[in-house]
Amino acid sequence: MADAADIQGTSPSPARRWLRRTAALLTGVPLLAGLLQLPASAQAAPASVQAAPQKASGSRTVSVAVDSLTPSVPSEGDTLTVSGTVTNNGRQAVTDAHVGLRVGPKLSTRSDIEASAERSAYTPGADGSELGGSYVAKFPKLTPGVAEHFSISVPVDKLDLGDDGVYQLGVSLSGQTAAQQWDQVLGIQRTFLPWQPDDADPKTRTTVLWPLMSSVRMTAETSPGEQQTPVFVNDDLAKEIAPGGRLEQMVSLGKGLDVAWVIDPDLLASVDAMAGSYRVRDGDTTVPGRNQAVAKQFLAELQQAVAGKEVVALPFGDPDLASLAHNGTSVTGSLSQLKAASDVAATTVQTVLHVTPTTDFAWPVAGAVDPSIVKVATSAGADKVIARSDSWRETGGLPYTPSAARPIGGGTTAVVADARLSTVFQGDLTTASASTLAVQRFLAQSLALNQQSDKERSIVVAPQRMPTASQAQAMAEAVAALQGSTWSQPQPLAAAAKAKPDPDATTTIPSASAYPSSLRRQELPRSTFAQIAATQDKLDNFQVILTDPSRVVTPFGRAMNREMATSWRGRGKEARAFRQGVEHYLDTLAHQVKLIDKSDTKLSGRSATIPVSVQNNLLQGAEHLVLRLTSTNPTRLKIGGGAFDEQPITVSGGHSQTVKFTTSANVNGQTTVIAQLFTEDGRKYGAPVSFDVKVTEITATVMLVIGGGVLLLVLAGFRMYTQRKRAAARAAQGSGAADGPGPGDEPGENGAVRENPEAPQDRLTQESATHAGADGTQPSDPTPDTAAENRDPSGTGERVDR
Repeated sequence: MADAADIQGTSPSPARRWLRRTAALLTGVPLLAGLLQLPASAQAAPASVQAAPQKASGSRTVSVAVDSLTPSVPSEGDTLTVSGTVTNNGRQAVTDAHVGLRVGPKLSTRSDIEASAERSAYTPGADGSELGGSYVAKFPKLTPGVAEHFSISVPVDKLDLGDDGVYQLGVSLSGQTAAQQWDQVLGIQRTFLPWQPDDADPKTRTTVLWPLMSSVRMTAETSPGEQQTPVFVNDDLAKEIAPGGRLEQMVSLGKGLDVAWVIDPDLLASVDAMAGSYRVRDGDTTVPGRNQAVAKQFLAELQQAVAGKEVVALPFGDPDLASLAHNGTSVTGSLSQLKAASDVAATTVQTVLHVTPTTDFAWPVAGAVDPSIVKVATSAGADKVIARSDSWRETGGLPYTPSAARPIGGGTTAVVADARLSTVFQGDLTTASASTLAVQRFLAQSLALNQQSDKERSIVVAPQRMPTASQAQAMAEAVAALQGSTWSQPQPLAAAAKAKPDPDATTTIPSASAYPSSLRRQELPRSTFAQIAATQDKLDNFQVILTDPSRVVTPFGRAMNREMATSWRGRGKEARAFRQGVEHYLDTLAHQVKLIDKSDTKLSGRSATIPVSVQNNLLQGAEHLVLRLTSTNPTRLKIGGGAFDEQPITVSGGHSQTVKFTTSANVNGQTTVIAQLFTEDGRKYGAPVSFDVKVTEITATVMLVIGGGVLLLVLAGFRMYTQRKRAAARAAQGSGAADGPGPGDEPGENGAVRENPEAPQDRLTQESATHAGADGTQPSDPTPDTAAENRDPSGTGERVDR
């Protein structure tokens, strides 16, 4: 009996109560029933009588849910209240049932706490004796499938808690069934009581990260117009920031806690965009967003919550550092994307929240690190990497948990968060029972950690990146209880990183082979970073021609940061769709500046000008462009005296511009000509336009015929002019002129002289004029048939010349 008391860690009084209940059970069971129903081992000793019927199935007949345990950290003089429900999961009714409390042994180590939490079946001795007396809740009958509520209140001093430490508290249901008509434990639920009535010396300095981040919501697209109205993938962010939503809960719960706010600047930028005019993608079109009021309220609450608090800004979009380290560094430009995301983090937070954040922390997924991850994490300026102890395992055999800070060389510090405290709130905590158990487990682990050593230590808690609303509520309850406890005190993250490291703690970065395979399977593939690089290359080519590059550089730069987001893990299909959407929209914009298709051209002489037009449908001007016209057969057709010619071009937004090139033909025939836009640094821009030029050479004979005809027309005109001049002179001298009729003149009435319209000379002149150039071919001219045009570009607003 003394051994039993020692195991339980209680006074002899509970042991005596246990013996009395055992004796009553034996005397109350008829001898015949005992002989028929009890196994042989039950007859060997009184203790075996209680243990014999406790098979795994028997002690799981009734499920016990502890929905509330207050206070979470009891002190002397408190009254402990345990409430919950019991549900009969069997096929038979349970009679003469009652719920009781069992104070188990003091749990000496953190591993003991984990082992106790994992057990589900009742274990005599290890689960302690029932408190009994008036501290039970009775149920005459439990019908199968029906949940019954219970509540038990007991003064803490009745629990007979001994030394400071963590005690197992079992809440069990005992009763009978028709098949087993004796009192037995049919269900049990274990939780923990942290017992530290006086202040601990020293206290544990505890830092709790309070993450505020979400999935990617904004696209690179903006609506046409000067306002550049942003476009969202969907309007789901409004649900998260609305009252009762996940993010709104994180803000309202974290406001009263002393925590380190860890924020993704992309979330702030997205909510800030929602507070103004925004649109939401709806199939192939967009519709106006209508949650501006919700966004404004959320930002106001967040600004109030973080005022005067520690704020840590992650790189914009929360890039997946592990994916980048394992799959992205072989792609040129990937680290530049991380640097760009880091550079805008502080500015974004300052602009939206009006606080100055810390930007020198990197946080890989689940705190899992290897040398390549640390190298990438610090490449963008961070000198502190938040790791987790289940990845950063101790190799020195320390009997206690060391402080978080670990110097790892090169001026870099690993801040190793405690895995057990950090992972308590994962899983489904939507039920009150699950939430209560998580809170008590967290507090128990924290107290057990404090009691490991008399050294003052700095511990960091880094929970999951995006807790659900129920997880956030459990976290807040646990942190509030911890910060009001007697063994822990809050500490900023920056202070934890600067705390004196334990000289015996492991400072070796885990090897690449130790990186968890479950996390590696979720990483963004190399194709992600290859596509980002391709998009960046297109953006570089596009922005150099713009009069206001910031209108595209900023939205597309941030969109490419989002393409590396940690939130894409496990969502490969959605991630690809987002990346493709960004690249497609960039292509659409770039194609707004293009060459206008040109039909085939015919040249009828040795030289001419060819117009080529460029169209700009953007809202801003396009400049720094060069238009090159190239002949595929310069022997037949030369452009500007050679195989090609090029001219600079500038096109205002919403206009077209025409450039004219001088050509010269050597022989007849058809030649293909190619027009291509280039940037000033020689990179092709857009698709080329090709068209055929047909050259028709005019012969010398035809030119002579045409020239002769023209000469005859000139002579005929000159003769007619002289004849009219002589006739006018005669008329002035009177009708009796001394000169007689000349050739071709005919006497008229009253001896007057008049011109003979049928004179041979006139007929010859008319005939010559009629037959010159009768075949319709114009003679060649040694000079261009089309005058050489000015090589300078036309006016900025000139319309298309087809």
